[in-house]
Amino acid sequence: MSLAPAALPVNLGPATPPSDEELVLKVIPMPADCNANGDIFGGWVMAQVDLAGSVLPARYAGGRMATVAVNEFLFKQPVRVGDLLSFYAKLVRVGRTSLTVKIEVYAERMKSQGQFVKVTEATLTYVCIDEQGRPREVPHRPAMTA
Repeated sequence: MSLAPAALPVNLGPATPPSDEELVLKVIPMPADCNANGDIFGGWVMAQVDLAGSVLPARYAGGRMATVAVNEFLFKQPVRVGDLLSFYAKLVRVGRTSLTVKIEVYAERMKSQGQFVKVTEATLTYVCIDEQGRPREVPHRPAMTA
């Protein structure tokens, strides 16, 4: 009996950055961010996604906030040294104390600038907290559009 590897959610074709999401971060990974295979560490990408994901909620938090959940995180393509990564974000839910954000990451490969490949997508939830670290209400609730 042979066990085939599970299918990965991979899209090998070119992509178009989303027009309904906001560009919140651009970064170029460097050699120090590589794993033993020469690809960028997944943990490094996750840290950048967390930073990018916090940009929109920070506008409404009016103070401290914390990441409380990584609801979904998909690595679709490897990230390489020299890729120009663009992080796009969109608020998808606003609760009483929390905000949930969808983040999509697109790479422009070093040798093919202007052509985008979707490398990662994630959904994270942030909660507004007081000075003691307890949840507090979102003070500036944005109007959500469908």
